[in-house]
Amino acid sequence: MTPLLSVQDINKSYGRHIGCADVSFDLFPGEVIGIVGESGSGKTTLLNCLSGHLAPDAGKVIFDTRTDGPRDTCQMSEPEQRMLARTDWAFVHQNARDGLRMNVSAGGNVGERLMAVGARHYEDIRNNASDWLGRVEIDTDRIDDRPTTFSGGMQQRLQIARNLVTGPRLVFMDEPTGGLDVSVQARLLDLLRTLVRDMGLSAIIVTHDLAVVRLLADRLMVMKSGYVVETGLTDQVLDDPQHAYSQLLVSSVLQV
Repeated sequence: MTPLLSVQDINKSYGRHIGCADVSFDLFPGEVIGIVGESGSGKTTLLNCLSGHLAPDAGKVIFDTRTDGPRDTCQMSEPEQRMLARTDWAFVHQNARDGLRMNVSAGGNVGERLMAVGARHYEDIRNNASDWLGRVEIDTDRIDDRPTTFSGGMQQRLQIARNLVTGPRLVFMDEPTGGLDVSVQARLLDLLRTLVRDMGLSAIIVTHDLAVVRLLADRLMVMKSGYVVETGLTDQVLDDPQHAYSQLLVSSVLQV
């Protein structure tokens, strides 16, 4: 099987500080990879390099495009990267406000992404937006309400709808349940698991919460000081960690 994403020797530094170093892995269609580590471990830097939000100093991020086959996204033009981010890729921010337009209605937030890929028929856009609000468990009567009137959990579900409405093949998630109450987290995780399964999505999830990756991720990467120190099947790594740092994470001795 051809990897959907092939990451090859990604490096990023900030002066003398290593953001991430020598990271390589393949992500296959329908697979979810979790990346864990304490604050400053490099997981967010890596995610930003992979998603095009940050240019790596070295390395390749090769994506199997629908039309042109495998391409190094780091070498794409800005218009090509923007189109990729609107179609085959999606990015779910920890803070939903970073991924939404707060002064635009819920339906408008979802519809904007459809319009960005060429949709123009108002009724079709609105019906599609309404359908997606229902899929993420937001009352369709709220379609004309602004996100500022939504709870934190509803804002995050709206961000997910906005991202998934165009049927992306790869979703990047940065602490998707961070800052939410435990009960809200559980509901959101259940929703994410259902959507990932039903849509056959591939995903890369950065989190400090091991319960999130246990529920969502097929494989797990553990990062420390910018390096991947352990990788393997999620249950294997969490139930029998081999690296001393992974053991600290799993035993919750190290606060992340």
